[in-house]
Amino acid sequence: MKTAENSSRRRAAPGAIAVLEGVLKDLDRSAAKEGDDDDAANDAPDAALGDVVERLDERAFGFLLLLLALPCCLPFVYVLPQIVALPMLALAGQLAAGRHHPWLPPSLNQRRFSPRAFLQVVKRSEKYVGWIEHFARPRFLPATGHLGMRLVGALLLIPCASILVPLPSTNTVPGIGVAIASLGIIERDGVLVIAGLLIGFVWAALLVFLGHEAASLIRDWLAARL
Repeated sequence: MKTAENSSRRRAAPGAIAVLEGVLKDLDRSAAKEGDDDDAANDAPDAALGDVVERLDERAFGFLLLLLALPCCLPFVYVLPQIVALPMLALAGQLAAGRHHPWLPPSLNQRRFSPRAFLQVVKRSEKYVGWIEHFARPRFLPATGHLGMRLVGALLLIPCASILVPLPSTNTVPGIGVAIASLGIIERDGVLVIAGLLIGFVWAALLVFLGHEAASLIRDWLAARL
């Protein structure tokens, strides 16, 4: 009976994607209204990253990492993943430092983006993330406690940094890993956090191995030519 009651309560609570959609819709309406008030064109209303932080609850680290990771999960998306990887690194570093709430430097806090464009990305990812959310629940809580989160933040630096590699589709796998870990942070699900980290680490190791092999091939080719 108690299990059914807890399950019902969890279904009634909005999921991470629903919360992000609500925040982005609110920002889009606010930006459009400001554009009307200023008699300016508002075909692509924009907002600042700091506006997102102000609208999120105490799980802001998880929500922000998820929001920024979603564009990286989609294949054949270029430039944007490398841009969002920088604030992702800043957030992971703050988790590692033991901060309880996100702080972004003015340059990142004031970075403008289109809520409408991000909302489309969130909607495209909804069916995949929603499937993962269905299985998320609080478990293995030490991984999402204060000390655990410091370690998680330090480990997240590796997949976040690998997104910066400017090669086609190198952002997709680490982006998925960070997104899964972010959902784990939001839901206090240590199993999801660990699964996301493993995905990111396997990809980073593969990237290093392939890079080393490619460098060896190029070195051997140059040696043969000289």
